[in-house]
Amino acid sequence: MDVVLINPEDRTAVKNKLGFVLPPLNLMYLGAALERASFSVKIIDDDLKRMGAERVAQLVERINPLIVGITATTATIKTSLEYIKAIKRLLPDVLTVIGGPHPTFLPEDTLRDCSALDVVVMGEGEATIVDLAENYERRGAASLDDIAGITYREGERIRVNMGRALIEDLDEIPFPARHLVPFRDYETSSQDAGGMITSRGCVYPCRYCSSSLIMGKKFRFRSPENVVDEVEELVEVYGLHDIAFLDDTFMLHRPRARKISEEIRRRNLDVSFVTSSRVDMVQESLLRDLRDAGMSTIYYGVESGCQRVLDMMKKGITVKQAEDAVRVTKNVGVDVITSFILGYPGERPSEMDRTIDFSIKLDPDYSQYSILTPFPGTPIYKELKARDLIEDDWENYTVIKPVIKYEKLGLSRELIQKKLVKAYLRFYSRPRYLLKHSYMIRVFFETLYRTYIEPRIPFRKDRWVEKNE
Repeated sequence: MDVVLINPEDRTAVKNKLGFVLPPLNLMYLGAALERASFSVKIIDDDLKRMGAERVAQLVERINPLIVGITATTATIKTSLEYIKAIKRLLPDVLTVIGGPHPTFLPEDTLRDCSALDVVVMGEGEATIVDLAENYERRGAASLDDIAGITYREGERIRVNMGRALIEDLDEIPFPARHLVPFRDYETSSQDAGGMITSRGCVYPCRYCSSSLIMGKKFRFRSPENVVDEVEELVEVYGLHDIAFLDDTFMLHRPRARKISEEIRRRNLDVSFVTSSRVDMVQESLLRDLRDAGMSTIYYGVESGCQRVLDMMKKGITVKQAEDAVRVTKNVGVDVITSFILGYPGERPSEMDRTIDFSIKLDPDYSQYSILTPFPGTPIYKELKARDLIEDDWENYTVIKPVIKYEKLGLSRELIQKKLVKAYLRFYSRPRYLLKHSYMIRVFFETLYRTYIEPRIPFRKDRWVEKNE
């Protein structure tokens, strides 16, 4: 085996607290790129298997690959580095590589924090990982100085190479190598397992989001034919008929979105799919076209019910646009998911309450709430870091725990946590809502327990291991 790619165990994410584990789409993209370059690849999804760093390291030792790569979010960076350390102890000569949003923005810090780590891949990884593997296979570690898009260790020094240009033609990227994961083992809906990405990049300047910094401010997109080719593969090869388009803004290029709907209908594909959109991009005729092609649900990042807060976020939308978008979508007969952020710096408690009230007024089918989490790389992170208003306890960067020093802003972390619980309680405990969505009763109480009660229970690793052995 040439390359082993690892998805680390993530005990911090809300999705895992509720029992949902999704196939690692990012690693499947990397695996596909490596396989096309004639490398043999294995993906170990330890977020699914829950073996732990030491047992994964023993498995990797038996495989004895040339390169080990692992992905990391901010919440999982500490755990990811534990895997790297355990593997390096058993295979001191293996090249250890890490990628993902957190190391992309803090590459030098990540290397300094782990002497067992050799390389950080920054940003979009398909071309970089292939370049890295080809060079390392031919010439070893001495050849890393001319590989764009990496930061790496050279003896006692850390070197930052030039950035890599973004991939212009996304149709050239092979479809994710879904055959590299145990697809049927994921205890989740087929919709989640059938996730796919049809575009990259974001042109908007939201201060809490790093998407445009990772994937560029230019909106790059796959052709409608290429997108529907993958949809067809999911249907015919994997037997999936429920699909989630995981783009930040699927409907940003409306003519393309319309052509995708037309192509799905032309091929007579029996699919149901979820998309996302900004509320200022909504067009009723397009919603109808997408609905007729199978769109069942749409996700809107509303974020606040207070215009002043939306302006501070640089969201670029109005409260009225959010109202109109949800109303039109429901009239068309498509389910609506809305998301909201509480605790934005400068937001008043009364404005958080207005957001909660607004979310109920919109009456979407589902609503998600989170606490403002200033992830590295975002404009708000840089501002708060400069003002000494955040703590770099990365495991708390879960969007359900306050990491901002709200006390310095005249508030408290306990208040923000209570607002989050209040939001979920008020939205999901409405008798009228529960009568319409009776299956949400269990999910509601599970969410309440995991976000508010469980974090106050001392963690017992022996119990976790016993439960998951």
